Amino acid sequence: MFILPQTFYSYLQVIIIIFVCIVVVLSLLITDLIISKGITSSVEGTQEEKALDVARMVAVTPQAKEVLEGKGSQTEIQAFANEIKEQTNVNFVVVMDMDGNRLSHPEPSKVGKHFSGGDEGPVLEGKEYVSISKGTLGHSMRAFTPIKNEEGEQIGAVAVGISLKSVTEAVHKGRMGIFMGTLIGTLIGVIGAVSLARYFKKILLGLEPFAIAKLLEERSSMLQSVREGIIAIDQEGKITLVNKAASKLFQKAGLDENAIGKNIEDYLPDTRLTRIIKSAEMDLDQEQNLHGVTILVNRVPVVVENQVVGAIATFREKLEVQQLAEQLTGVRNYADALRAQAHEFMNKLHVILGLVRTEQYDTLANYVSETVNHRETEVGFVTKKVQDPVLAGFLIGKLSFARESGVSLYFDCENKLPKPANPEITHELITIIGNILDNAIEASVDSINKKVDLKLDYAEEILTIEVKDTGMGMTNSLQNKILDKGFSTKGNNRGFGLFLLTQAVERLEGDLIISSKPGKGTTFAVYIPYKVEVRKND
Repeated sequence: MFILPQTFYSYLQVIIIIFVCIVVVLSLLITDLIISKGITSSVEGTQEEKALDVARMVAVTPQAKEVLEGKGSQTEIQAFANEIKEQTNVNFVVVMDMDGNRLSHPEPSKVGKHFSGGDEGPVLEGKEYVSISKGTLGHSMRAFTPIKNEEGEQIGAVAVGISLKSVTEAVHKGRMGIFMGTLIGTLIGVIGAVSLARYFKKILLGLEPFAIAKLLEERSSMLQSVREGIIAIDQEGKITLVNKAASKLFQKAGLDENAIGKNIEDYLPDTRLTRIIKSAEMDLDQEQNLHGVTILVNRVPVVVENQVVGAIATFREKLEVQQLAEQLTGVRNYADALRAQAHEFMNKLHVILGLVRTEQYDTLANYVSETVNHRETEVGFVTKKVQDPVLAGFLIGKLSFARESGVSLYFDCENKLPKPANPEITHELITIIGNILDNAIEASVDSINKKVDLKLDYAEEILTIEVKDTGMGMTNSLQNKILDKGFSTKGNNRGFGLFLLTQAVERLEGDLIISSKPGKGTTFAVYIPYKVEVRKND
């Protein structure tokens, strides 16, 4: 398993947290600036409207008009203006005549004096407006409204002031709410960033970006370098991976090489990969016909956190596997034959040495001549009757193996057995004959008459294989179980030979008959369709 250095373990997590926090903070700051500007304008506009409303209200009151027309006392307007000031929570309410002299003021000593600030000129000309200026009460926002009599003539003006400090406090109060929201949003963003980083680390199996890139390159190189074809699908049955070996096989079978993204059932109707997703069970060493190309397939589900998220199939052309098996079988048979022949040769050398030491030269000459003739006869008979050199070499090896085991193996073939039209049949025949002979020789080793008969007969495109042994035989119940995979009376890790035999017979569309009785040996008879190789005349 790939383990990252501790110093780089949190690199991805830190990057995600920093990036998410920067995005959140920038977003909130920009939002704060925009909203703060809007709040400032809104607060200022509200205060202006408030000042104007108070000024307009005072301008239409009878008390202000009567004083300006000389019908009321200044004491009344002073009291009235201060009362309005208190009720509306403004800084000042000043009523002035057309000369700009104050008739009311929050400070009684200022009454009668000229209005200060220098911004009262336009209102005395009949204009209504808002300005900011510094007066006796400091900087303030001032709303000016003219006062007119019943005939519509201007007789004075009213000024209502709101302290700029109050406006600033209102704006600050509004921005404080935004600041708290920004702070809370930033905190939530940090928490979310940490959670997001942990989630990414989890789904990425704790790997950092550079490690993911390295593993991806290694995986791609590995998948493309293997000789077995590999195809993968996701949970919906879409093809997600096809390596080079698989593409070559698909092209050989006449399929479209652009398989990525297609539905597996449309691309390969007989693949059975979708069944693997549903059953979540492996399907190993199965044959599949791919538009005339026979392949051997292994199918396994892809499980992540106990959930099937897809399936993978690895496959190879059966002909390649058979060629490898034939090479392996040939080497093994050759080794078995050499070992058996070496054992026979040593025994014969001991006989020859004994005859030499006892000076029985006539007997020695006869023994050597008989041995040579027997060997030539045996090899010549097999090669004459069996024209397939691979199968003939296999049978010669089995004859030597039987003699080494102390069992007499008699081979009979009435008619010549030509080479098969399909070379794959040779491999299947070796599997069938080899497993039957191995069981027959092993069964006859402990019998009194250690004998096994092998008979091959070819006629009318049917090959008959018959093997008789002199073993202990089998009961009916044992005959029903002996062909099951893994069943054996000889111990653990056995019981696969006869199972492979039955599979080979089924592939060749043949028949298998077992005849056995306890104490009377066993006979295996196999009948197989056998088309021979047609040779052209020279």
